[in-house]
Amino acid sequence: MLNKILIYPFVVLVRFYQAAISPFLPSACRFEPTCSTYMIQALQLHGLFYGGYLGIKRILSCHPWGKRGYDPVPKKNCSHKD
Repeated sequence: MLNKILIYPFVVLVRFYQAAISPFLPSACRFEPTCSTYMIQALQLHGLFYGGYLGIKRILSCHPWGKRGYDPVPKKNCSHKD
């Protein structure tokens, strides 16, 4: 529950970007899902610190000389011992 409260303002900020700013910019993201969608998914799956790190790392790699294509958020590592 605390994790959802912590990431909520950041998700709202990215959603604002998606709704109010992104439609007026040329489509430039080289990845699927887009960098903003990736950021939201990373925050929701991994939390504020690691999810934020993954999202920022992804945004910094989205440039004309970088990679492109399908790049999903990495799954959470679960180390359960049965």
